[in-house]
Amino acid sequence: MSASAATPSIPVTVLTGYLGAGKTTLLNRILTEDHGKRYAVIVNEFGEIGIDNDLVVDTDEEVFEMNNGCICCTVRGDLIRVVENLAKRRGSFDAILVETTGIADPVPVAQTFFMDEEVRKFAHLDAVVTLVDAKFFLDRLGDAPEAEDQVAFADVIVLNKTDLVTPEELREVEKTLRQLNPYASIHKATRSGVALDAVLDRGSFDLDRVLELDPSFLEVDEHDHDHVCGPDCDHDHHHHDHDHDHHHHGHETHHDTEVTSVSLKTGELNPDKILPWISEITQAQGPNILRLKGILAFPNEPKRYVVQGVHMIVEGDLQRDWKPGEARESRLVFIGRKLDHAELEAGFKAAAA
Repeated sequence: MSASAATPSIPVTVLTGYLGAGKTTLLNRILTEDHGKRYAVIVNEFGEIGIDNDLVVDTDEEVFEMNNGCICCTVRGDLIRVVENLAKRRGSFDAILVETTGIADPVPVAQTFFMDEEVRKFAHLDAVVTLVDAKFFLDRLGDAPEAEDQVAFADVIVLNKTDLVTPEELREVEKTLRQLNPYASIHKATRSGVALDAVLDRGSFDLDRVLELDPSFLEVDEHDHDHVCGPDCDHDHHHHDHDHDHHHHGHETHHDTEVTSVSLKTGELNPDKILPWISEITQAQGPNILRLKGILAFPNEPKRYVVQGVHMIVEGDLQRDWKPGEARESRLVFIGRKLDHAELEAGFKAAAA
């Protein structure tokens, strides 16, 4: 057995959301509920969690073990150092959750797990989860660009405090969220009451897994779809009342937002053209590119090339084989600010094989 098989990488979820969205309530649940799983929760300050002292089993310099088996860590310095500290306790927890309290932009935290080689030996980025305050989110769009970025960067969105708005207001918020991010799964909640398996261990940075669950995940949205639970949805595709998100998400504009998405699709691509182009476009426009993800088909290559990007950091490799009868299509998605759809499409199609 290989070392990686003997010691599987720990999944890391980055939890973000604007002030008052309900992150602390969700973290309190994770640290205190008897859910049978052991999470290591990394927060800026332990005091923000508000855990009663009798729930703390034992503590060291910056790690607090809860009586339900979870671990709470405080980040007073470098995140990588805290992760290395956790690595010494490997086997005492199943997954890591990082809360970005006090850090408006989730990208630097995600990049730590996405690219740092030492960290990647121990842990891997699983998903970015954003909590949204249904009552005040639309107000925040006017004065807090961070709120836009947090939604646009998300793999999973928890639309919280839905009991504080009317059905019409809720629909308005949902449409705006879908405008900012057509690809994230959305779960409605009150008091952060979302099932933990809806936000943890999602595998959102494993594009092959995402596409197995939802083959249309990277498709160009040419028409409205009724079912848009997102890449992680695995329930029956029909109408019923629960926290999943069911609505139309055509390209309607409800609020002025700087963040847009561009979906590109074509046939096989020349790797000697497309890979330098992706590198060039991300270096030139990296600060405006929040996320990039795609599956590329190369001539005479039996495997699919999977590419992921966060700002100017891009990585890709050959993953599973194309299945017999599977269309060898190349699909690439950009989410960001000031994206030039025509320019991106022209560059993408110029790399055709």
